[in-house]
Amino acid sequence: MGAMEPGDTGTGARGGAPIPFGPFILERRLAVGGHAEVFLARPKLGSLPAPRLVLKRLLSGTRTEADFDVLEREATLHQAVRHPNVVKVYGAGVVGREPYLAMEYVEGVDLYRLLRRAEAEQRPVPIGLSVYVARQVAAALVAVHAAKDASGTSLGIVHRDVTPSNVYLSIQGAVKLGDFGIARVKQRPQATDGAAGLKGKFGYLAPEQVAGEPFDHRADLFSLAVLLGEMLIGERIFPGSGQLAVLLAIRDVNIDPLRRAKAQLPPGLFEIMERALKREPSARFADAEEFSRQLAPFENLAPDALRAMLSEWVHWAYDSSQLARRLEGQIRDSVQRIQAARRASGQFHATQSERSVVPTEQTSPCRVRYSDGRLLNSVPFPRLVELIATGDLQADDEVAWAGADFRKIRDIEEVARHLLPSTTATTGRLFQPGAPDYQAELGEVSMLDVLARMRMSRETGAVFVNDSKSSRRKEIYLKNGRLLHVASSERAELLGEYLVRRGALERHQLDKALTLLNAPGARLGDILVDLGWVEAIDVFRAIRDQGRDRVAALCAWPRGNVTFYRNTSATHVAFPLDLDLASPMMAGSIVRARGKARSLLPSGDTVLKVGPRYAASTEASERGTAPLCLHALPALARRGASIDEAITELTTTRFQADAGSAPLRTISENEACAALHTAVLLRWIRF
Repeated sequence: MGAMEPGDTGTGARGGAPIPFGPFILERRLAVGGHAEVFLARPKLGSLPAPRLVLKRLLSGTRTEADFDVLEREATLHQAVRHPNVVKVYGAGVVGREPYLAMEYVEGVDLYRLLRRAEAEQRPVPIGLSVYVARQVAAALVAVHAAKDASGTSLGIVHRDVTPSNVYLSIQGAVKLGDFGIARVKQRPQATDGAAGLKGKFGYLAPEQVAGEPFDHRADLFSLAVLLGEMLIGERIFPGSGQLAVLLAIRDVNIDPLRRAKAQLPPGLFEIMERALKREPSARFADAEEFSRQLAPFENLAPDALRAMLSEWVHWAYDSSQLARRLEGQIRDSVQRIQAARRASGQFHATQSERSVVPTEQTSPCRVRYSDGRLLNSVPFPRLVELIATGDLQADDEVAWAGADFRKIRDIEEVARHLLPSTTATTGRLFQPGAPDYQAELGEVSMLDVLARMRMSRETGAVFVNDSKSSRRKEIYLKNGRLLHVASSERAELLGEYLVRRGALERHQLDKALTLLNAPGARLGDILVDLGWVEAIDVFRAIRDQGRDRVAALCAWPRGNVTFYRNTSATHVAFPLDLDLASPMMAGSIVRARGKARSLLPSGDTVLKVGPRYAASTEASERGTAPLCLHALPALARRGASIDEAITELTTTRFQADAGSAPLRTISENEACAALHTAVLLRWIRF
């Protein structure tokens, strides 16, 4: 742990002389991140707890009163896991007002550094060595997942950060797992938002974490499989041109790069990897020991030989001078290419403070001509995108820039992608003669009933909801009863507006980002991430929540025509939601009741009974990824609990509501009532 980075002078704590820090001397700063800096240190006196150690100290501008508790908790977790493959932690302390963590110094490099060097030199890591490293990490995870407290009670630790930068390789060939900073413990969940600790490391999350679903120790095993896959093929196993695309690839377990390399792997290894990377945790290996046992035949050399081989690789990667020169050249060339491309396109340039927009022909005001002949002059590009995305402009309307001829929106790639999906449909199911597969009028049938019908029948197709009096319209696309995509004509439901309303984005930032949507293939979420204004995982989850809320809002519509066309699909969906319809149904119940879901239920002494679909509700395929509080209701109905008793039990039980927010939490009475109402709609229970 704590290997010197390329270009580090190694001549003191901050490039100068060693400095004292409490009982230690800080010899050299090894790394600095967003919240902490890490030093190579030694005791002032004697050689305890070790002649050399690593000291983690929080940056002064980020410290809060709770920081010592955080570091002390990390130390406690490390000390609960005593294993040769886990970094030792000697303890936490405070010098002045500065909390610190003292840890074992692993002289060598981390796996990230080794993989960077191997990629730069185009030197593949031997398969046997890759498997050896993975099995050593698996041994560490066996100990982590089995850790107990002083009373012998399982801690239920999930590491949550099994990434190359947390796997330390010593020059003696040892492999150690470190950094329990964002680990989750069953008995004492973190008080901070788990997503904050995952920023920058989303490429190793398990799909259930990305999708916002419950997770356990098997998420660590998925991360280990990702890490091993990267060693085996020399590249990331989840493809994507941007961070959001990578998150989608993880959620959908798109491992095409690994699949393409199958022929280069020993027979049987790909199949093991494929199982370890299954979308459903229950389909993966049960624990790290089983995963390691399946990998054992592929080590192909004795452990001592593999340890010696790893030592040679670490010595090679530890020599940073050649790598630093190579990386410096690569970075310089990359920056020059990016700057040249930006100058050529004239889209925007970066200053030291922020990236500012430079107008281009398409970001200058344009003219709009409706198909009925109406004209709009001096329309800014952000306003044009809004008009198209909300359905005010259609595919056959026309746009002209800078005195050029008018062109139909459908023929302009930069703006056609913002059209509502049905306006660009080419397969024509909904424009052909014939009745829809299902039709209803809101007011006679509630939207919640429609959603329940779609989920119970596991429908695939498109639901169109139109309010002719207000010209509002929404399009809901389903796949096997799950929400794939929802398009809305309401301005307030556009992604940018949604992020501004949630406080995740400033208005001026949104306005700037919208001017960049004219670039080929540009997407607002990717632009916001690239500009550094919103984290990728936050945009990913905002898009998911936005889809849920768009559907939930329909449940308050007093009128509207609902039509369903089976097997009709959207022509372009940049971000498939893959969301269980039970989530927008619960949210929709609260919206329909104007925030008071209790009004949807009978009196509190009413007894719950099992519903017509009780048997189905006990099956994993029916429960799907519905909120966990909903899962609890069939058993309460079986027990004959009253509504009041069910609400009390739901509101006093701690549920993991979202995998991105690690803490368990109790749900509100409103959520409990919405869950009861949804369970009745799904016919899991009845009153």
